[in-house]
Amino acid sequence: MALGDLDDLRPVARPSTAELISEQLRSAIVKGALAPGTQLGEAELAAHFAVSRGPLREAMQRLLSEGLLYSIRNRGIFVTELTFDDVVDIYRSRRVIEGGALDMILDGRREHAWRDLAPAIDAMRAAAERDDPAGVSDGDQRFHEILVASATSPRLVRAARTLLVETRMCLGALQTTYPDLHVQVDEHVELRDAIRTAPAEHVHHMLGEHLEDAVRRLEGLQGADGPAAV
Repeated sequence: MALGDLDDLRPVARPSTAELISEQLRSAIVKGALAPGTQLGEAELAAHFAVSRGPLREAMQRLLSEGLLYSIRNRGIFVTELTFDDVVDIYRSRRVIEGGALDMILDGRREHAWRDLAPAIDAMRAAAERDDPAGVSDGDQRFHEILVASATSPRLVRAARTLLVETRMCLGALQTTYPDLHVQVDEHVELRDAIRTAPAEHVHHMLGEHLEDAVRRLEGLQGADGPAAV
C-alpha cells in the first residue's frame, strides 16, 4: 500500500505520562485516598510514580487548573477543601449545565438517553444490594456523566467534567444521609423514567429537586457538625 493511501487514517492518541499521573491523582482525590487538605510532596510522589518531577508538575498543574488542588506560596500544593458555599455553587452550576443537556435530550433523544442510563442504574442497584455506599456514589456520578453525554455536546461534557469530579468529593459525605441506599437508587430510577416519557417541564423540575435535595442533605450535615468543610 502506498503512503498516499493512508490519508484518511489518523495517529492513535496515546495518553502522556502527565495525563496518566493526573488521572491517578484525580481518582485518589475523588475517592478520598488523598483527603481534603492533604499536602502533596513532589519528591514523594515522583518516587511513587517512578518519574521525574517534570511530568509530575505538569500533572499537578492540570489538577490546579481544575480546582482539585490549590497552591500556597512558599508552602506547597494541597488537596482542595470544599466549603458549603462551594457545594452550593457546584450544584447550582450543575443545574444549569445538566438542564441544558436535558433540553437537548428532550428534543428527540429521550429513548437514547433512557437506554444509555441503564448501566448506571444497574450499577447503583447492585451496589445498594451489597450495602456498598461508595459503589452507589460511583454509580450516581456515572449516571450524571451519561446524562450530559447523552446530549451529544462535547462542550457541555467539558463544562460538566470538573463539576462532576468536585461533586464526587461531596458524595462521601452525602451517602451518610441515606440510611437506606435504595432510596438514592430510586431517585435516579424515577428521573430516568421521567426522561423517557414525562413532560419536559416536569423532567426539569425533577432534576432541579434532585440536585437541591443533595444540597439540603449536605446542609443538614453541616448543621449537625458545625461549619466545617464538606
